[in-house]
Amino acid sequence: MEFAVSREGRTLVTLHGGSDTTAIDDATGQLANALESLAAEGTITDWEITGAEVYEHPTAPFDPYTIAVAFAITVPVEADDAEEASDRGAGAIDDLLESVDVDAVSYTSPPTASAD
Repeated sequence: MEFAVSREGRTLVTLHGGSDTTAIDDATGQLANALESLAAEGTITDWEITGAEVYEHPTAPFDPYTIAVAFAITVPVEADDAEEASDRGAGAIDDLLESVDVDAVSYTSPPTASAD
C-alpha cells in the first residue's frame, strides 16, 4: 500500500549576508533550491518552507549569520501499515535531506503517514 509520509523540521543555514533580511532570503532560497531538486527527481511529493529567523547574528564584521529555516516535507512510501510507513518515511526523509547537504536538522513533529 502507498502512503504519504510528512514531517516538519528545522535546519540551520550558515552564510554571509549583508543584513538580517538578505541572510534570511539567501538561507530560504538555498533550502528551496535543495527541496526543488528533490521534487524534480520525484523523490518527494510536497515541500514547504514555513518560516525563517536569525538564529545567531555575526559577532564580528566578517562573521556569518546562522539562520533557522522551518520546513515541511512529504515523501511517498510503500508499506503494509501506517506505522511501518512512518518508520520508512522518517528514514527516507533523513537520507534525502543528507543527499542535498541539508544538515543540522531537528524535527519539530513526528512523521505522520496517510494512505494515498
